[in-house]
Amino acid sequence: MTTPWREKLTGENSNYGKVVEIPAEMLDQYGQGTMLIPRPLDIQALIQQIPECKLLTVRGLMDRLAVDAGTDTTCPMTTGIFLRIVAEVAELDRADDNPVAPYWRVLKKGGKLNPKFPGGAVAHAKKLEAEGHEITRNQHGAPAKVTDYDAAVAIL
Repeated sequence: MTTPWREKLTGENSNYGKVVEIPAEMLDQYGQGTMLIPRPLDIQALIQQIPECKLLTVRGLMDRLAVDAGTDTTCPMTTGIFLRIVAEVAELDRADDNPVAPYWRVLKKGGKLNPKFPGGAVAHAKKLEAEGHEITRNQHGAPAKVTDYDAAVAIL
């Protein structure tokens, strides 16, 4: 049986919120130092701070989490997984008429849309267009990234 999204968001795990040494296989990318294994609820809390019409990249999210934790970086793999969990719970909240964490304001590197968000890149693009962002499409016409996304990046 699959664990429900909300339980994945709020469930306790002794590894969440933990600070570890940067693993050997990541030293080339991040160098020596410490890495935060974030908690899904911390990611949700930061996403809830992104103002309407503003954007944040996954890297910006990771950087803010690292600063708040006093670490050199944040684990990119768990950040991506937990971002997806936040998005799925937000859509459950929307269906129940509850306040929603605006996950669609988080972009991948280079302003790219996230195909793993609920509804894929098409739904991601619609939510961003509803807030006034222009979407650049790929050569096949599919939504690919936010045009001039860097002008709308929020500082958290």
